[in-house]
Amino acid sequence: MSYGKMNTFIEIISTIPIKDSDGFSTTGDNILASVRAYKEDRHGSEKWTNMTAFSSATSSFRFRIIPGLEVTTDMTVTCADGRYQILSVEDVRGRGMYVEVLAEHLEPTVG
Repeated sequence: MSYGKMNTFIEIISTIPIKDSDGFSTTGDNILASVRAYKEDRHGSEKWTNMTAFSSATSSFRFRIIPGLEVTTDMTVTCADGRYQILSVEDVRGRGMYVEVLAEHLEPTVG
């Protein structure tokens, strides 16, 4: 994976409880890392057919492993296209160099 293909800027976010001045708790975003990634949206290729046979993933992100940060399914990814919930995390080829994240696009709710 070269830097030329990693042209999408993403942020890896965890949600944390935040208390306001009245003592009520709400959820807020904690940005853990901002990195460049290769983003691939779901399409009808054989690779996507095999990867998402039992998944609702809409996008795949590949980026370099971030020292000291373990990416988990409790986190979300944001980019210019919106917010994505992480469904699975995998070390690419087991070499410890790149991480591949399958994620589902989160649609905002109107309420």
